[in-house]
Amino acid sequence: MSIRLERRVLLAIILLSVLLRVGLALALGDSIAETRGGTADQVSYDALGWRVATGHGFSFPTAWWPNLAADQPTAFWSFLYALYLAGIYALVGHHPLAARLVQAVVVGVAMPWLTWRIGRRVFGPRPALIAAGINAVYLYFVTYAASLMTEAFYMVGILWTLDASMRLAEAADLGAPRGRLWRLGVELGVAMGVTLLLRQVISAFLLALALWFLVLGRRRGWLRQALAPLAAAALVTALVLLPFVVRNYRVFGVVGMPNNNVGINFFWANHPIYGTRFEAVLSPKHGVSYQDLIPEELRGLSEPALDRALLVRGLQFVVEDPRRYALLSLSRVPIYFQFWPSPHSTLLSNVSRLLSFGLFLPFMLYGLVLAVVDARRQPVSDNLHFAYLLLLGLFMAVYALVHLLSWANVRYRLPVDAVWILFAGYALDDLWRRVTQARPSPSALPERNMP
Repeated sequence: MSIRLERRVLLAIILLSVLLRVGLALALGDSIAETRGGTADQVSYDALGWRVATGHGFSFPTAWWPNLAADQPTAFWSFLYALYLAGIYALVGHHPLAARLVQAVVVGVAMPWLTWRIGRRVFGPRPALIAAGINAVYLYFVTYAASLMTEAFYMVGILWTLDASMRLAEAADLGAPRGRLWRLGVELGVAMGVTLLLRQVISAFLLALALWFLVLGRRRGWLRQALAPLAAAALVTALVLLPFVVRNYRVFGVVGMPNNNVGINFFWANHPIYGTRFEAVLSPKHGVSYQDLIPEELRGLSEPALDRALLVRGLQFVVEDPRRYALLSLSRVPIYFQFWPSPHSTLLSNVSRLLSFGLFLPFMLYGLVLAVVDARRQPVSDNLHFAYLLLLGLFMAVYALVHLLSWANVRYRLPVDAVWILFAGYALDDLWRRVTQARPSPSALPERNMP
């Protein structure tokens, strides 16, 4: 396939991606009412964005989730996404549709484009285009791109981080000039900082990413050359987070990560009320709400103090009964990887589940196995192909494990889907080659240099 044709196909895929997302955004309109399961957070983000836009800061007008009084400052929600909504509302007024449309266009362009960039480097041009096409029509991605929540931008941030990491490793491997390495390090830092400000749960993978760079650089002989750009990436990440760390210190008098939600969520996710069977949403049969589970003596604490106190309580649950915690974590597996309909879900949620993860899961699994088998037949030292595969697998494993050990939900699996789709593209390309009797030998790697 010529580069010119490849780019024309990519452009068509991106246009389709944007049209589908914009179409759903228009269908949802200017209302912020809940339309399906898994999108309740958009009500909170809409309210928070409007409060910031009207000069009330990061607070809510009434008592709010998770344990906030009216007008009490909060750091529970993503500052970056609330500021995005506040910026839109400051320009056009309280019109959620405007925010939906901007988000739909940005994400509609960025996700398939980044998918293509990563896929081309790892698997070659045609699997990359197939993966980008899947991304464009993946129903879960379409629906969340039109919802006022962090998910869509967050997945863009993850793909950006992976793409920037691969480009930095490739530049170091080729002995690129120091200036280029520094620029790539700064870009990686911005990508990591933005992604962290959308969802802090990415922190565990970023630690694994640092280890990936250190091991890869040492094995391939460019670790010393890459240390300065990697240090720059870490510094830029810290600078991106710094304004919100300072804000929290001024408001709460504590220093820590921007958002106060790790302890609260871990406490709720591992509460003994579940026994050994986790529930993605606490069932009414228990007769209590999430807020009711917070001990009475802790409810008067400030938000960061409450978050830390509940983290201690949550860890105590684990220490006091590790067997129950292990069984509870195992019970999260079918919830996290659910692809079948549920009587507790809306029609749109069930259709989205079937026509996205349910439809492409066989190809994701086939592509993952195929990639591992093909990689084992090729010399590991020849190029970065094996290292790229390892990075993708590392993200999928670490990110899934974090949620299986805490709070599992189909919604929290979507970033893994965004990477898994790359393997589905590889699988479908392989199946097409088999049908047409044109599959090359595994030792013949496709061209992966970016145009």
